[in-house]
This record gives sequence, structure tokens and C-alpha cells, in this order.
Amino acid sequence: MYKSEWNVMEKLEPMITGEALRERMTVHPIYEKEIKSESQAVRLMHLSDISSFYLPSDMSVEIYTKLYLAMMKSMQKKESKLAVIQRNVNAKNLRAEVNETGISFDGVLGGSDSFSIIGCSGIGKTTALSKAIQLMGGDKVIEMENPYSKIIPVINVQCPFDCSAKSMLFAILQKIDTAIGSNYYEGTVRSRSNINTLLISTSQVLLNHVAVLCIDEIQNLIKHRAGMQLVSMLTELLNESGISIVFVGTPEIEPFFESVDYLARRTLGLTYGRCAYNHYFKIFCKELWNFQYVSKESKLTDEIINWMYQHSAGTLSHVIFLFQTAQEMSILDGRECVDLNVLEDAYQRMRMLHLHIQPEVRIKKTASKRKKETTLSLENYQIQEKEKSNEEIKKEGSDMILENLGEIGDEEWSFCDMAKIAKKNHRNILDLLQGKISVTEIEV
Repeated sequence: MYKSEWNVMEKLEPMITGEALRERMTVHPIYEKEIKSESQAVRLMHLSDISSFYLPSDMSVEIYTKLYLAMMKSMQKKESKLAVIQRNVNAKNLRAEVNETGISFDGVLGGSDSFSIIGCSGIGKTTALSKAIQLMGGDKVIEMENPYSKIIPVINVQCPFDCSAKSMLFAILQKIDTAIGSNYYEGTVRSRSNINTLLISTSQVLLNHVAVLCIDEIQNLIKHRAGMQLVSMLTELLNESGISIVFVGTPEIEPFFESVDYLARRTLGLTYGRCAYNHYFKIFCKELWNFQYVSKESKLTDEIINWMYQHSAGTLSHVIFLFQTAQEMSILDGRECVDLNVLEDAYQRMRMLHLHIQPEVRIKKTASKRKKETTLSLENYQIQEKEKSNEEIKKEGSDMILENLGEIGDEEWSFCDMAKIAKKNHRNILDLLQGKISVTEIEV
């Protein structure tokens, strides 16, 4: 290993792996069992602490590892000869832009170590990213020598909702000023720099002071027509600064990144879906279940765990909401327990998410040789049951109608008689007329 790399590693926080990493990332709210004997007001106020509960998963470990390696590689670049060349190129381009002469955007360092973190909303990717940044130093500033500079391990900004390139660059400069006490943002605003000058100067500041730039809510790119312009700006920023850029967003951004090869190459990385019904989910529920604020302690059963998964669609934030809301309702109405009835009531408060959460109903069917278990969605199950009931009602109604129609001959029937029979048997008159005359229904 080169000497410069040793200098970098000495200044970074040591990399954590294995069970030590999981323990450091785990967050349990402050809780004492004596809280159960407190008044309703005290328990309700402390109940909100459940929202801070976090149990790291394999996703958390991967995000930390990927982010740490990207930071290390970016830091190693800053002590290389290529970094000196890139600073000179940026300074030359900045002078050319100020003097309104031709400039050439040359990326010497490159940004091949950039990647993306894409996952469904509510699975904990932003929390995992925040925990990883804390373990990597957080707001701690690293002082480097030859040349002397203050470097921030990771800064995190959000993609502007209007995809404004200037807003993004200003947000980056403000984060840097807050961390190292500089005044880059004020100086840029006073100089009224155009977008090209602002881009070059921000690239130089990132090269000097930042190792990794995380851009959250990147899916905003597809919600505004200026999204492609912001992507072009970020590509130039990546090439001119040479730092690692991490794109964090939801799966709806994937088709956008896949549409162009240079975007796909720079956004290869980690992709996650909702949590599966596995050992981690069961451990998550068991750990969360320990934080009960109701006076009567309830036991966690496999039935409740299965119910929690079915009514959360594997989204961990929904599990926490259900458990917290169930306790809140139980404390207020005096039930003082957490059972399936209380959880069902809590689930009704999530009715805006019911379209995105489809619990499953398990129905056992007997095969010729052995029993098999098939899983139907609740929607399909309800449709089948409705069809069965309609067929039975239709059959019963048809028998009754045939008895009534027996009194009316084919040549003696009238619309008034048909209307009376339809009203008496609660049937559609069109069904009765089908056998008498040609009927065509027109949808309006």
C-alpha cells in the first residue's frame, strides 16, 4: 500500500464489520418496564419514542460497507497527482469562464466509484444511510496535509422538487459552509455567478472539501421537465470534482436511469424491495414487541406476526405505525392490551394505504393424494365468494320466477305483468324480457 493511502486510513474512522456493526447501528428507545404503572398521559408521551426503533438488516450492512469504500477511494484520490491536475484544470476553466473565453470540461479524476441506493419507501434505506454516515464520522471534519485542507467525509442533500441546478449547487455550498465554517455560499451569491461559473466553482470546492456526496429523493428527476438538465449538471459535477456521488431514491427512478447508457453506468448499485416474511422480520417484531406501554403485557404469537406482515406488506415503517397506534388506542379506550382486535382497529387508520397493502387469505384445498395450501389475495377471494352467492341467489330467484311466469302464457304477457313480477322478486326486468323479445342493452 502506498504511503499516501496509509495517511488517509490513519485519519478515517476504522471500518466496522460483523456483529459489531449491527450492534452499533441498532437503536432502542429508552424504556423501563415501570412505565406501565404510570398515568395515561405519561405513557402516551413516552409511546412516541417507538418511532426511533431501528434494527439493522443485511441492507444496512451493505449500505455502510459500500459507502465506506466509496469514501476511502475518494479520499485516496485527493492525495494523488491527478487531484493536483484536476484542481489546475478547474482553476483554468474558472478563469476562462470569468473572462468569457472558451472553456473545456476535462474530467481527470473521474467518478467511476459512484453508485445508487434504490428501494421502496418505508423500508429504512434513509435511516440506514444516516446511521452509516454517523459511524463514518458524521459531522467530524478531517484535516489533510500536502496540501492542507478540511475534508467532510459525507454530506447529504435532497434533490430539489423543481430540479433546479442552481438550488442543488447552493444547497451543497451551504452544507459545506455549515460543516467547516467557510463562506462559499455568501461569496457565490454576492458575485451573482451564472450557472457555468457556479458549476466550476462548486466542483472545485467539492474536490477540496468533500469525499462523498449523497443526493436523496432522486426520483424527483422524473417529476419535472428540467430533470434531464439537472442530470447533465450532475454528470459534469461528477467528472470535474472526482468525488463519489450516491443517488438515493425509489424504484420509479430505475427506468430513467436505464434509458441512457452513461446514466446506467454511473448509477449501478444497490436495489431493495420490501422485507420478506423471513427470520429477520420475525426478529424485528419480537424486538419491537418488548416496548409495551399498556398496563397488561400481551404475548406475541406467530398468528400476530403473520397478521403484522400481511397488513404491512413487508414495510417496516408500517409495522412500527401499527404497533404504536394500537397501543395508543388501547390506552385511550381502557383496553390496556395489544391483541388482534386492537391491531385491526389500528389498521383502519391506515385506510389510505389499503390499496397498496393487500392482506392474503389462506385456503386449504384437498388434492387427490395430499392436501395442498394455496394463497389467494383478499380481493380475488372476495370476488369468488360474491360470484358463488350471486349464482345461488340467481338460481333461487329463477325457480321462483319460473313459477310466476307459468301463470303468463307466451301470447298473453304484458310489460305491466313483467314489471310486477320483477318488482315482487327483486329482479331486473331485462332478465325476464330476454325470453320474450330481443333486448339490447346500451351503456350510457
